[in-house]
Amino acid sequence: MSNIREVARLAEVSVATVSRTLQQPDLVSLKTRNKVLAAVKAAGYKPNLMAVRFRSGKTHNLVVLVPTVANVFFARVISGMQEAAHENQYALLLGNTLGDDEMEAAYAKMVQTSQADGLIQLRAHNPFSAAEPAESNDEAPALLPMVNACEVLDKAPCPTVVLDNRAAASAMTEHLLALGHRRIAMIKGPARSPLTRDRVAGYRDALQEAGVPFAEELLSPGNFSLQSGYQAAGDLLALPDPPTAIFCENDEMAIGAIQRIKQQGLRVPADISVAGFDDISFAAFTDPPLTTIAQPAEEFGRTAVRLLIDVLEGKLSKAPKVILPFDLVIRGSTGPAPGQ
Repeated sequence: MSNIREVARLAEVSVATVSRTLQQPDLVSLKTRNKVLAAVKAAGYKPNLMAVRFRSGKTHNLVVLVPTVANVFFARVISGMQEAAHENQYALLLGNTLGDDEMEAAYAKMVQTSQADGLIQLRAHNPFSAAEPAESNDEAPALLPMVNACEVLDKAPCPTVVLDNRAAASAMTEHLLALGHRRIAMIKGPARSPLTRDRVAGYRDALQEAGVPFAEELLSPGNFSLQSGYQAAGDLLALPDPPTAIFCENDEMAIGAIQRIKQQGLRVPADISVAGFDDISFAAFTDPPLTTIAQPAEEFGRTAVRLLIDVLEGKLSKAPKVILPFDLVIRGSTGPAPGQ
């Protein structure tokens, strides 16, 4: 069975250098690191990771708080996190919190009690604000060991990874306006979500720019689920003057809305256009294919993990706000307003 001395011999370095490479690779030059890693592979050496982590004081575990793992978009974000965590020799501990503050505080306490190194939060809530402070004589870090991604706090005490949701919603509304639609409804997300706030603001920006009056009755509540899109579409179609287009704040609600529209004997987009947000994998395969805003979901995850590792390694003194790009993806679910 190979051991660390065999790795040192193959790499032509000291045992101490091998140990340092495995425990603190950033302290070793890239050339030396590559030599050691190649020797580890050649020797078939399996380091005792528990011992390495005990000596370094790190668990190499990252907690990820997800409002619901049933959401297809979050599944893609987590996939990106897994990729980046694996590249950096970290493991993910996934918490399906359903937005429960107490549950999130319990996960935050895992970080404070050194059961995990850091935390990624996917909703606009600081779980450390409710967690009991850990007993420590060390000076408090400048930044929380946390990254807030996707749905973020306005004043987050940590790095954030966001989309310009206001600009994206404005772009989609402008697309519908350009097709001649003037009665454009919006099915919103959860009432207290910053995503909902910003997307409604972008929708209203585009209407105002086009000189189209905002109509309160065309705003319908939703919660990002298929069922809420289905229900809201029925409510909108029951209006005395129903919309000619419906913009949903996520794709799942848009899919639910299309189902309800078809059940009522209407055609998409000939009678009513439908647009979504996220570009989940199902969006291109609905009937008709869904016009939507594409978000780089996997990149949200990769960026969040990299930022958190930078925080943990003391590379950041301030909390950056990373804004990722969006794309307007036009497919068959949107078309000219009736009569155009």
